[in-house]
Amino acid sequence: MDKFSKICVMGLGYIGLPTAAVIASRRVKVLGVDIRPDVVETINEGKVHIVEPRLDMLVHSTITEGYLRASTTPEEADAFIIAVPTPFKQENDDDHCPDLSYVKSATQSIAPFLKKGDLVILESTSPVGSTEKVSRWLQEIRPDLTLPEASDSLPDVHVAHCPERVLPGYVVRELVDNDRIVGGITPGCSKRAVQLYKIFVEGECITTDARTAEMTKLTENSFRDVNIAFANELSIICDKQGIDVWELIRLANHHPRVNILNPGPGVGGHCIAVDPWFIVSESPEESRLIRTGRVVNDLKVDWVVSSILKNIDRINRGSTDLSHIILFGLAYKADIDDLRESPSLKIALSLSKRGMRVKITDPNVPHLPKYLKEEGIELISLAEVDQYTASSLAVLLVPHKQFLNLTYKKFIATIDICGIGTTQNS
Repeated sequence: MDKFSKICVMGLGYIGLPTAAVIASRRVKVLGVDIRPDVVETINEGKVHIVEPRLDMLVHSTITEGYLRASTTPEEADAFIIAVPTPFKQENDDDHCPDLSYVKSATQSIAPFLKKGDLVILESTSPVGSTEKVSRWLQEIRPDLTLPEASDSLPDVHVAHCPERVLPGYVVRELVDNDRIVGGITPGCSKRAVQLYKIFVEGECITTDARTAEMTKLTENSFRDVNIAFANELSIICDKQGIDVWELIRLANHHPRVNILNPGPGVGGHCIAVDPWFIVSESPEESRLIRTGRVVNDLKVDWVVSSILKNIDRINRGSTDLSHIILFGLAYKADIDDLRESPSLKIALSLSKRGMRVKITDPNVPHLPKYLKEEGIELISLAEVDQYTASSLAVLLVPHKQFLNLTYKKFIATIDICGIGTTQNS
């Protein structure tokens, strides 16, 4: 029971694929499962479909050595890690109600392959109580097996929650180095899950119950969201009062107990932009500060668009002919290709719908989403930007390393939303 001969990872996205590859690099057989045939084919060719440093080499080596394999369907294994999306329900978008349908589908698909002694881990960031739902869903499908209850009895199948807490751009390293919070439905489930993570985690594995583990991840990202909201709100106040927010933050951070973050165009990614709503959805009356932080960050996009429009009006009142708006950066943060919840997407779409001619340059993004193309928005390379400098407005949204040393003086005007001119960190 102590050894894991084969592990099945459900979902091969930004967390699932690196997790599968890192485990496989420890010479453990790993089956990665994804519903997208093109993703499965790409991985089985030893290639990757996402931008993440070192991941391409890790996938290529583990595929070549036979420790990693991808499929569209699960198989029997000793442990199952669920790492699928947890978005909002589309019909209730205004309420930001979490959608667990992908988690439920993954749970149902592994149920036929479970056997006594197996471990099921929910890694997907989820509302409090989701791990218990996974256990109940499994019990409904497999009444022949005993699933864990809220006691330390020995179940046939152990169930736990272990949220990821990695930074895009450093995922491979942080999967190994970072401490992990492991929350089992029972203490025995926690202990069994720790045995799995110790295959590849060099950080500390700290055990708790499933509900606390779920809330820990939501709390970490809500804390960050509220702090980013403070910086974003400060940037709006400083703009109104004619103060350089970057200089202000630099000075304020000289205080030994002050560490203000840098503002930006909003907040993106599937974690910080989403997780706080999971707390709000369960405790709407008690989470007033968390809700406010979310609203402030969401509204920063509107403020950026308004600032761009004001600059366009100023330019048009002069004698200069403005032809295009060039947005620098489409990903939600620097040096990655992840577009999930990216403020830049919303800014580009808003400007285009107002009749603006928008072009985007992002060295990490090979293709625009279809809906942006349909709006007439074009993705151009950095080399192509020079064709438009004399007649365009530059808007700096994401501090990709390729943007940091560029000269923006050739543009009609430049709006620096992410502080490229002041800092190399966002």
